[in-house]
Amino acid sequence: MPISRVSISFFFAAFLLAGALPGCTPSALSDAEPVSIRQVQGTGPRSPMVGAEVVVEGVVTGSFPGRGGLFIQSPPGEEDGDPRASSGLFLTPGSAELPQVGTGRRVRVRGEVVELGGEGPTLTALRVAEFQELAGGDPEPVLPVLIREAPGLPAGPAGPSPTVPEWVDGWERFEGMLVRVEAPLTVTGHSALQRFGEVITSFDGRLFQPTELHPPGPDAEVRAARNAAARLVLDDGSLEQWPSEVAYLPGWPGHDAPFRSGTVLGPVTGIVDVRRGDYLLLPTEPVTERTPLPRPPPPQVEGALRIAVLNVENLFNGDGQGGGFPTPRGAGTWEQYQLQQAKLVATLQALDVQVAALAEVENDGAGPETAIAQFAEALNQAGPARDWRAIEVAEGPGSDAIRVGILYRADRVSPVGSPVYPEDPIFSWGSRPPLGQAFVLDGGDPWLVVANHLKSKGGCPEGDHPRATPGDFDLGDGQACWNAHRVAAARALADWLDADPAGIGGENVLLVGDLNSYGQEDPIRLLNTRGWADAFAASERPYSYVFQGEAGRLDHVLIRASRASRLRGAAIWHSNADEFTGFG
Repeated sequence: MPISRVSISFFFAAFLLAGALPGCTPSALSDAEPVSIRQVQGTGPRSPMVGAEVVVEGVVTGSFPGRGGLFIQSPPGEEDGDPRASSGLFLTPGSAELPQVGTGRRVRVRGEVVELGGEGPTLTALRVAEFQELAGGDPEPVLPVLIREAPGLPAGPAGPSPTVPEWVDGWERFEGMLVRVEAPLTVTGHSALQRFGEVITSFDGRLFQPTELHPPGPDAEVRAARNAAARLVLDDGSLEQWPSEVAYLPGWPGHDAPFRSGTVLGPVTGIVDVRRGDYLLLPTEPVTERTPLPRPPPPQVEGALRIAVLNVENLFNGDGQGGGFPTPRGAGTWEQYQLQQAKLVATLQALDVQVAALAEVENDGAGPETAIAQFAEALNQAGPARDWRAIEVAEGPGSDAIRVGILYRADRVSPVGSPVYPEDPIFSWGSRPPLGQAFVLDGGDPWLVVANHLKSKGGCPEGDHPRATPGDFDLGDGQACWNAHRVAAARALADWLDADPAGIGGENVLLVGDLNSYGQEDPIRLLNTRGWADAFAASERPYSYVFQGEAGRLDHVLIRASRASRLRGAAIWHSNADEFTGFG
């Protein structure tokens, strides 16, 4: 049964007509010899009949005012033409508006063949000049085409393959058609679900950022092509923003029904659409078969000294006295700040660590009214541990609105010496200055913990940017913008640590935090060549972040290779990255 959004859409059309539109000549339209929809579609990425005026006939499979039209399809037994071509077609208003027509009704239309869209795949459509609903009895069913694997995705393991060209536009032959995807679809991204009713899914399980798995180059390009072939976006077909409910996911998401990346959806029936260079599936029925990805418990890691690495996502506390909201980058109200801080407190409580390295905490000096000091106090008030302290630096380090920070449990570890940070000018803009503090546990050897936050991949330079080098522009290799800056910062960081800034011998060092670089990108590989080992090297495809439906690690834990044997374990708690963003 069609979902309510599609059914309701029929009642809000501009005209409530049962037959032809005013101004049409039904007899002339009826006498015209129609061409098949497959002839209009052709087997290539664009129709061979673009610009031609044609008459076609088909059965309505769905009306989507939010898409500006409706879809028709050749009924079974009438699909004349090359079977490799689509038998579905989108109708959009031209000199004639589109009337209200129910699903299953047969129509005949005249119009100009056009391609809708810009770069990438486009949608073949008919710009309607005349429209006629043909007389008939009961609606004619159009059976969906069954899809059991991603069109064009090569079978076999998910590793690189040299057959990239064969993957391109595998959905073209189903464009505009009613299909039923029977292969399991893994949810890989839902950042647009709350606002636009969109979910990114994959035929290939969880998708990973190409440069998380491969260095920039041919293998990463193959991975990107495979990801594109495996990807399918589900869309509610509505223009409404911030819908109270997504019609094809009734009851989801909710606090009692989490909708996490990694959730697997059962059969999905809908119409294949193309928008913004992406193939979409507009579900015409609710998706009722779902296998949620459970929320994982906090990981248990062996070892005496346990350290957490946490991006606190712009933790700003206003003026520190309950006012000063909205803040420049963080919470808009006192209540939002309290909620944000409570979630961070719960996270650290569950991890049972002695040291926490933070990124994106407000750079508001020192003292009890700073954001980091009040975070430590909130941890102490929540308990059970009540010995949290913040490493204080009088100013900065750095002049950015945010900085890195370090918290520690004073009853468990003791700071050794003063905090340290580099004076290299690369950290005066873009990348925040690293902050290091040595700690000792139970009279053992001191370990230096260095918190980091390198420049982000966004905010790309334009034109003659005074701070950008040629390598800072997006070179299309998967590393996005400001890569040269991050490489320079990584080199400066390695040089600084080689000089043993804390005076503890230079080997017992943990380099942690948000390096804004995926696992095989230039900054990480540079640090690897300088003697820094990945704490997650033995893990199977670790990830800490999901962006545009692809997982990877921007957050890292690196240890001196000479000390890697002393590492007892490392784990990532997916308490946030997979969650629906509407939960805050």
